[in-house]
Amino acid sequence: MSPLETFFVSVGVITAIATGLAFLVVLAEMTIGHYGRMKIDINNGEKLLDVEGGQSLLTTLKEEGIFIPSACGGRGSCGLCTLKVTSGGGDYLPTELAWIKPESREKGIRLSCQIKVKRDMSIEVPSRLFSIKEFSGQVEYIEDLTHDIKRVRIRLTEPADISYKAGQFMQLAVPEYELSSEQVSRAYSMSSAPHETGLVEFMIRLVPNGICTTWVHRYLKEGDRVSLTGPFGEFFLQETSREIICIAGGSGMAPIRSILADIEHRAHAQPEIAARRCRFFFGAVSRRDLFVLDEMQRLEASLPAFTFIPALSAPKPEDAWQGESGLITDVVRKHLGTTGSEVEAYLCGSPGMIKACISVLNECGIPVDRIYYDSFG
Repeated sequence: MSPLETFFVSVGVITAIATGLAFLVVLAEMTIGHYGRMKIDINNGEKLLDVEGGQSLLTTLKEEGIFIPSACGGRGSCGLCTLKVTSGGGDYLPTELAWIKPESREKGIRLSCQIKVKRDMSIEVPSRLFSIKEFSGQVEYIEDLTHDIKRVRIRLTEPADISYKAGQFMQLAVPEYELSSEQVSRAYSMSSAPHETGLVEFMIRLVPNGICTTWVHRYLKEGDRVSLTGPFGEFFLQETSREIICIAGGSGMAPIRSILADIEHRAHAQPEIAARRCRFFFGAVSRRDLFVLDEMQRLEASLPAFTFIPALSAPKPEDAWQGESGLITDVVRKHLGTTGSEVEAYLCGSPGMIKACISVLNECGIPVDRIYYDSFG
């Protein structure tokens, strides 16, 4: 066989192989990727869904109007979207194991974003999640609070009103843009007060290369229309008479501000809530990282039992700072001493900050079951 004939035979073989592989890919998409219609039984017959298989359980439920809490948009990096799967979930995936403890696995707790609907399933979903809705709104106001935190106020349009508890969060949908080839959602605590039923407000810190925070800080404009889902979360003020300790840093201000604004609003009709001693420890690096100080001072005047205690971990000489300095955990330890169990704490910040604060609060005598926070992972 001549070199030219060998060349053409080789080209023909490669072409045949490529064509065969392409056919197999198409066949796989037509068969493996399409599972047909599946049945999902929720809460032993409370709801029965007939759905198209193949997507994650989180996405499938969302398309049916059932919204499971998720802070990461379904990437398996927050651990929030757990629910109980009693049948049809298959084996646990490695991506689930980091978030689900062995005792929870024995109960069938799964990450709904990681398991696909490949067969009929039976699951359990808290009935309260059935009331979560999708909202449309229009950006009414954007304000720079610091060099890297923006306040975003959204006027709701459809539905036009929302009911939630101070401290809860919503998921903000981000459309496709240069950092994301698809729509994604991220969770943000509301800083607004529940009595403002026609709007929601957020304090969003810019995270380097963060899909949602970059969009908010660089692309979102007043007048833009947005989509939200919620409310979510178990982080809200407990109706007790105990002293309240709040600890936050950065945009962790948001849910604490919501709780404080709600206390102020309810104070006249419920004087007992205004009488609860409340101390808010807020950690920042330098003076430029502090914000809404005027509002905190107004709250101190309005609520005699409330004290705001900001602390800077690395104040600059030009800050001329005369307040508390050092890590917020050290400041908390100094102020609380051994307070005992008649105190409850509310935390919002990074996972590392929350872990450190829990340790200090335990040292001060506050039991774990009286320390509240939402884990965004």
